[in-house]
Amino acid sequence: MHLPSEGELLRIFIGSSDQYHHRPLHEVIVEEARKRGLAGATVLRGTLGFGAHSRMHTAKILRLSEDLPMVIEIVDSAEKIEAFLPHLDTWIDDGMVTVEKVRVIAYRHSETKARNGK
Repeated sequence: MHLPSEGELLRIFIGSSDQYHHRPLHEVIVEEARKRGLAGATVLRGTLGFGAHSRMHTAKILRLSEDLPMVIEIVDSAEKIEAFLPHLDTWIDDGMVTVEKVRVIAYRHSETKARNGK
């Protein structure tokens, strides 16, 4: 897959306990991004954060069951990110979605290196 050097970073802020049709929301988003041919996605779990309700979410020992912050990052062309946004609107009840311009320096996997003799 070719990824243009000028793209966009889609960043989705949700909670670890958020669900969509009884499935973890972060899994739904990543699986749908893959099905729709986006370049890749990464899920990051935070240890501390707050959102629109100003309620603290933490990974402290006594509060392990709390709803931890999660961030999903997806990089692709502006067109593919734009086409994905309406789907997010149907899946996300609480959270934040941002988009920013990025410059892609490299997008490859080990087979690419092997073919080029590196």
